[in-house]
Amino acid sequence: MQDNLQQLADKLGILTKFFDAGINRKEYYPPEKVIRFFAESFGYKAGSDAEINASLEKFAKKRWQKSLENIYVCEQGDIRLDIVVPVPLKIDDARINLKYQNTESNFSIPLEVVVTGEEKEIGKTLYSRLELQLKADLEVGYYDAEVSLGGKKYTTRLAVAPKRCYNNEDLQNHKLWGFAVQLYSVRSERNWGVGDFTDLKNLVWISSRAGADIIGLNPLNVLSHDYPENCSPYCAISRLFLNPIYIDVEQVPEFKPEDIDVLQGEIAGYRNAELIDYPGVYRLKIRLLEKMYERLLKDKKSARMAEFKSFCKEQGADLDRLAIYQTLYEEKTKTVWGGWKAWDEKLRNPASLAVKEFAKEHENRVGFFKYLQFEAARQYDEVAQAVKDAGLKVGLYRDLAVGVGQDSAEVWSNYEAYIKDAGAGAPPDAMFIQGQKWGLGAFNPYTLKEQGYEPFIKVLRANMRGAGAIRVDHAMSLMRLYIVPNSEDMGTYIMYNFADMMNILAIESYLNRCIVVGESIGNVPEGFIPALERKNIDSLTVLWEERENCAGDFKSPSSYPENAFASVGTHDMPPLRMWWFGYDIEERFRVGIVPDEETKIRDYHNRELDRWKLLFALDSNGVWPEDNLRKDNYIYGEAYPEGIEEAVHRFVSRSASKVFLAELENILHVEKMQNLPGTWRECPNWQRKLPVPLERLESDIAYVRNINAIKRER
Repeated sequence: MQDNLQQLADKLGILTKFFDAGINRKEYYPPEKVIRFFAESFGYKAGSDAEINASLEKFAKKRWQKSLENIYVCEQGDIRLDIVVPVPLKIDDARINLKYQNTESNFSIPLEVVVTGEEKEIGKTLYSRLELQLKADLEVGYYDAEVSLGGKKYTTRLAVAPKRCYNNEDLQNHKLWGFAVQLYSVRSERNWGVGDFTDLKNLVWISSRAGADIIGLNPLNVLSHDYPENCSPYCAISRLFLNPIYIDVEQVPEFKPEDIDVLQGEIAGYRNAELIDYPGVYRLKIRLLEKMYERLLKDKKSARMAEFKSFCKEQGADLDRLAIYQTLYEEKTKTVWGGWKAWDEKLRNPASLAVKEFAKEHENRVGFFKYLQFEAARQYDEVAQAVKDAGLKVGLYRDLAVGVGQDSAEVWSNYEAYIKDAGAGAPPDAMFIQGQKWGLGAFNPYTLKEQGYEPFIKVLRANMRGAGAIRVDHAMSLMRLYIVPNSEDMGTYIMYNFADMMNILAIESYLNRCIVVGESIGNVPEGFIPALERKNIDSLTVLWEERENCAGDFKSPSSYPENAFASVGTHDMPPLRMWWFGYDIEERFRVGIVPDEETKIRDYHNRELDRWKLLFALDSNGVWPEDNLRKDNYIYGEAYPEGIEEAVHRFVSRSASKVFLAELENILHVEKMQNLPGTWRECPNWQRKLPVPLERLESDIAYVRNINAIKRER
């Protein structure tokens, strides 16, 4: 690669080489056209030598062309800003006036000015860069700041972070445990074929009776209204709002029992089906909720209508744009293929007059989509209240997806905040030689800072609401994210302002009293885990990853990381019973991820060895149930060791990790996985229900025995 393109890539945080997470650490070099694509995405032309050189000069001048940055993100005890001002300098009167968040609290404090000695001539003016240091202790949060210097005033925003993320004292004094649950998969004798907020509320009380203090959930964000079959919870249309499919229609205040008199058979069909019928369930709920919205509109002076209006006002422009997007999409999908980017240009801009006119013409439908969020939020808040009433020490542990669909309301609403025509994915590895294209919209690190990190702050705040903990999916994205141009097969890593992202996360964690867990399984950069630890961000660990030298013996529970949430697996990994028999290997072979018979046989041989290693670890730690000790060697996985779930749960529960999460799939002996990464329509991903309804869960013998096994160690 030519030197000047390398220099530009280095300055812009575009990696020109990277390594995979394999044992041999294979090195990859993205094509130059990919480097040029991202440089131009960030506003720096890179098509020729002349353009690259001009871009290098542009980059060198950029900081000198404005007095203050749009935002400064600092830690308490080390609050400093830099300012660019014309020479000669007048610094004796330097002060800063601060207004805390959205309050009327104003105060002024003096500044210590440090002359850095850095100067640059722009045009015919000589500028100097000064450092402004605040010696006062400031409360955690956001401030509107006005700097007075040399008789002039300059404005910016100041974000003051705590040294560490929120610390739940119960986690310091107790080793807690809880459930990991895919809410959609919860089966009950009353839901309509998809787990809902009432099921979640009931699960809170089940957890309380079991002694569990945390409920880990899949992302709950709103998905496509027009294509409910696109059911991956990790590809939302907005991470700011909830999925209406989780509304319990029978608990909506506008519901009348006669609404479903003739629908009992249809509802029972969805409830009893083996797999979730997303289109059927969603459209049935929408049909009934439309009727209920019309009832609400008939009494415009009711208390319920006042609450609805208050909710809409509180949610403001973000709710407006989601509802308008959904209304537009519903209308345009009838005649236009290709999502919002295929709409008329004037409709691609949410602030355009055409969009405003459309919203006015379709006011009732826009209002309906707001109503869905109003009721979803009300029912979710009831769950959060149940957590408080039940006394769960942590409560809801929500999952924040790494990105949002490119064809989404979130991207449409603020296209400038995202890297255009590119999506997040995963780099090449042994399983996916070409890498993975998830197609998720990824923040543009430069626009994100220019917007004061507001899009990131909103997403954090929305997903911490009502939660005692949050899982940051693919937490490495706080530092770097593998992004692929839509037109290419290979991408590269884009660097983010790691310090700023971590501090913003810490601010929201502190303000919302929410523990942060960073999902950091995969290609983890050197030094990343220690950086999380310094910020009091817990890591995530699973049995299958706690091995000596990646694929060696299973580690002792005492050697598990202490500041971690531990589990047997995740939604992307096979449940224990499926793993034992190797059904996951056969499934990967069926869909072509395992490329040939030879590789499949090799994988089976490796699995046989892993089974022996697991049995050895369980034997060595004496965790088999006393009334169901291991009876055989189970060579080639031809039989299943009774009691192995209990033994494994005792094994991981015994770990040093502060939290253990038990997956209901493992408790209930499920042998099919929720999601097979790298597949879409080939497998029924995100559609599998739990085998036991909530009403019979506490009397189920597998549940009883496994809960007792966990409680022996926690």
